[in-house]
Amino acid sequence: MVTQKALRNQLATLMRWWRDPVPAIPLPRLSLALQGGGAHGAFTWGVLDALLAESALDFDALSGSSAGAINAVVMTQGWIMGGRQGARQALSDFWLDVGKQIPWPLITRGNGESINLTPATKMLANWVGLFSPNNLNPMGINPLRDLLNKQVDFEQIRRMSPFQLFVGATHVNTGKLRLFREHELTVDMVLASSCLPKIHHTVEINGEPYWDGGFSANPAVFPLVQDGKSNDVLLVLLAPHLHDETPQTMEAIESRIQELGFKTHFLREMNMYARELATSTSLNIRWRSGVNEMEQTRFHMIDSTLNVLQRSETKVLAYTPFLAMLMEQGRAQAKNWLAAHAASVGKCSSVDLTQWLG
Repeated sequence: MVTQKALRNQLATLMRWWRDPVPAIPLPRLSLALQGGGAHGAFTWGVLDALLAESALDFDALSGSSAGAINAVVMTQGWIMGGRQGARQALSDFWLDVGKQIPWPLITRGNGESINLTPATKMLANWVGLFSPNNLNPMGINPLRDLLNKQVDFEQIRRMSPFQLFVGATHVNTGKLRLFREHELTVDMVLASSCLPKIHHTVEINGEPYWDGGFSANPAVFPLVQDGKSNDVLLVLLAPHLHDETPQTMEAIESRIQELGFKTHFLREMNMYARELATSTSLNIRWRSGVNEMEQTRFHMIDSTLNVLQRSETKVLAYTPFLAMLMEQGRAQAKNWLAAHAASVGKCSSVDLTQWLG
C-alpha cells in the first residue's frame, strides 16, 4: 500500500521534472572554411543553404576570403536576425540582388554550364585589363559596397555575432595575411577581402593597403584549427583539386596561373596538416584555461566537379540564372555529403588528407 508520504515524494519528483527541463544534448558543431571565387560563390550559397536546413548540425567559426568571406558575413547577419531560416533568407536575398546589377542577357550566350561571355564582351574585358582602376573608375564606385551596406548591419555583427569570424585580406606591401575578426568587422574589411586589384581600387584600413584575401589564403584553415571550439572543420571548395587537362591556349594558361596563385597557400597549409596527421596521433595543441590539451582535428570536405567552375571567366558572371544553377548544384552536393558523412561529425574525418601530400 502506497503511503501519503510516498505519494508526496513522487509528486515532488514529477514537479521537479516539469519545472527543470532535461538539458538539451549539444548538437555536433562544424567550423566552416569557405573558399572564394567571385560569382562561383553562389555554389557555396547552395552548400550553406543545405547545411542550414539540417537541424541536427550547429556551427562554430567561419573563415573565408573574397566570396567566401561575403557568404560568411551574410550568413552571420541572417542568423542574428532569424536563426537558421534567417541565415538562409539573407543568403538568398544577397545573391539575388547580386544578379540584378548588370544586364547580363545582353553580354552572355548559352545557359546552364554552357553559359559564356560573348566574343565582344571578352574583347572588351581584355581591353579594360590594360588600364588600372584609377584610370577607368576614378571615383572608386563599387556596387558591392552598396549591397553589403543594404544587407549587413556591421555594428550589430560586432556586438552580437553568434560565430567566430575570420575574414582574410592580403597586405599589399608585405604579402602577409590579415585576418579581421567579428568584433572589429566593417564593410571596408569585407571589401578588402574581395579586392581584385585589376578591377577595384586598393582598400585602405587604418592607413594600410589591402587586396583580395585569396592571394594569401583561400581560405585560411589554421584559425579554425587553433582557435575554433569545434574539432570538426568542413572545407567548402570551389577550385578543383585535380584538372583533367593541361592548358594549351593563352586564355587557358592565364586562367590556370590565376587559379594556382589563389590555391598555393591553401595547398601548402593542407599539406602541413596531412604530414602532421601522418606522424602524430594529435594534430594540434590548444591552450584552454592554461592547460596544454592535445586534441584531434577532424576534416570534412564538400567540393564540385562542375566544369564551369574550372573557367576563370565565369567568376564574373553574376547573372541570376547562372547563380541559381550554381546554388542548386551546391545544395545537391551538400545534401549528398550530409547523407554520406553527417554521422562522421564529432567522430572521425570523412576526407582523406593524403590527397594533399606532395
